Amino acid sequence: MRTLSEAFDAGKILIPYIAAGDPDLDTTAEIIGELDKLGVGIIEVGMPFSDPLADGPIIQAASQRALAGGTNISRIFEMLEELRDVKTPIVLMGYFNPIMKYGEKSFIEDALSCGVSGVLIPDLPFDEGKEFYDICSEKGLCPIYMVTPNTKEERLSQIERKARGFLYCVSLLGITGDKRGPIEGIKSYMERVRSHVSVPLALGFGIDSPDKIRAVKPYVDGIVIGSAIVNIISEKADMGRKAIVNEVSVFTSALIDALRTALQP
Repeated sequence: MRTLSEAFDAGKILIPYIAAGDPDLDTTAEIIGELDKLGVGIIEVGMPFSDPLADGPIIQAASQRALAGGTNISRIFEMLEELRDVKTPIVLMGYFNPIMKYGEKSFIEDALSCGVSGVLIPDLPFDEGKEFYDICSEKGLCPIYMVTPNTKEERLSQIERKARGFLYCVSLLGITGDKRGPIEGIKSYMERVRSHVSVPLALGFGIDSPDKIRAVKPYVDGIVIGSAIVNIISEKADMGRKAIVNEVSVFTSALIDALRTALQP
């Protein structure tokens, strides 16, 4: 499996998000395999939680379906353990309460044992989770931090000293799937963050089409697409696993094409 650093060495990358266990973990595993074949840069795998504060209704509904189906951290690790041939780095995204219940040190050890490269926890800022994040860094599990358009310069400088892998830049003040995104002034926002932070910058929230990718691509190193993919999975759920994987593949391929064609002068 490539490292997060190696993923960005390839240039601008797409970072698709999928909710583990929606509609089931076998389908999640097949989607991960397909995304890997397509050549995405990083795969963000969501761990379902009953109260995902940063997520919009699409991902909230996916989390509820996954929980109802019995998905939990242990079962996600079991699934990932079977995906050793996947070369694309995997970042787990989730909330801190299930991690605490699982056991913080056990979570880090088990995530690393099944090949996870990083962890993103929206409700655990870097300065409130110092002990947990320090252990992550020491063990080699990259803590991925988030910033927003109103993050102050002083805080960006503090994050720079702790950041590993990449920085997740929220495109607007809101929740995932917000149709407003990305905000106007994305260029100045990214330039301001980049002046304080040396790790690659990935932009997410509200980016749901090839056109939006073309609009923001010049200013970022990675682009996160989440709710749009989760919505496809939900809409095709009644058609079976093959249809779900195919639709996700077609949509993701269009996003990759937009990212690559945007590189042309």
